[in-house]
Amino acid sequence: MKDCPRLFADLAGKPPMEADAVRDLEPGQAHYLGTVMRMAPGAEVALFNAGDGEWLASLVAVRRDRAQVRLLHRRRAPEPVCGPVLLFAPLKRDATDMVVRMGTELGVTRFLPVLTERTNTHRVNVGRLEAIAMEAAEQCERLDVPTIGEPARLPEQLAAWPAGSTLFVAAERGGPDDGVGEIDRVADGDGLLVGPEGGFSDAERRMLRARPFVRMITLGKRILRADTAAACGLSLMGAGFRRASGADSR
Repeated sequence: MKDCPRLFADLAGKPPMEADAVRDLEPGQAHYLGTVMRMAPGAEVALFNAGDGEWLASLVAVRRDRAQVRLLHRRRAPEPVCGPVLLFAPLKRDATDMVVRMGTELGVTRFLPVLTERTNTHRVNVGRLEAIAMEAAEQCERLDVPTIGEPARLPEQLAAWPAGSTLFVAAERGGPDDGVGEIDRVADGDGLLVGPEGGFSDAERRMLRARPFVRMITLGKRILRADTAAACGLSLMGAGFRRASGADSR
């Protein structure tokens, strides 16, 4: 496929994409194409979302904060949206941004900020993280953009967790009662919980072990930074998805 800028096209309140339809872009997208990329009418861009797939389009007009494109043809059909849920304790701003960016690239469908006893910060700019997830989706060529949940305390997140899905918990220092294992097979909708830099408290560990859907797992013998642990755990979950689907079988 021809390489060109990819832009997320929100489904909300807009008709399905079809050939020859003219579509207005968002002001920020118009600024990016016209001012940053210096693209002129006739240049090609790609628009995508989970419902329409990916469409090639041609710029009809572009000004500082307004742009229109004409849809040419669909070059990727919609795909099933599946992947893990990532529950994470908010970190300092740059580290949280990195977790969302890497998680989007690794297939996370939903991010749930979790407030624990040792969480470094309770301030989460959901709008900023949504923008980072959208940008990462544009760059990594996925068709959907993961959602960002509002921050909630650990007991609340556990109470809302669907009983039919497994929640893998990264145990950086597994105690004798944790029953720490490894990630094997993973199903769509399963999740990964990564705690704060200081780890979970003893009370939080007891709370987690009491939930039947929780599986305490190890990410190896080294103590990882929280953002590194998220990337490592999601990579292991991706391998678990492939094993469950038979993609790794020979």
